[in-house]
Amino acid sequence: MAKEYTPDLITLIGDDGKEIEFEILDIIENDEGKFYVLYPFFENPEDAVNDSGEYYIFEVTEIDGEEELAEIEDDEKLDRIAAVFEKRYNEEFYDEDD
Repeated sequence: MAKEYTPDLITLIGDDGKEIEFEILDIIENDEGKFYVLYPFFENPEDAVNDSGEYYIFEVTEIDGEEELAEIEDDEKLDRIAAVFEKRYNEEFYDEDD
């Protein structure tokens, strides 16, 4: 029997107060901090096919003892974390022969 895939989901509140559901693609922890790599979650698979495929990276900050996700303001840091994610993703899903 095939193993069923169940995504890890997180719900964020947008600036407009609307809830947006994301799939957690990766959690990266390194000397720069802790980061969540997220991709919008779609109930309807057709919506995912038509999506741009853009993922988002948020930095974990601690406010009053609680973890919150914040946008990364430093473009160089964002590029470094994106490179870490893409390397890990490619190692996980693609053979060297591809």
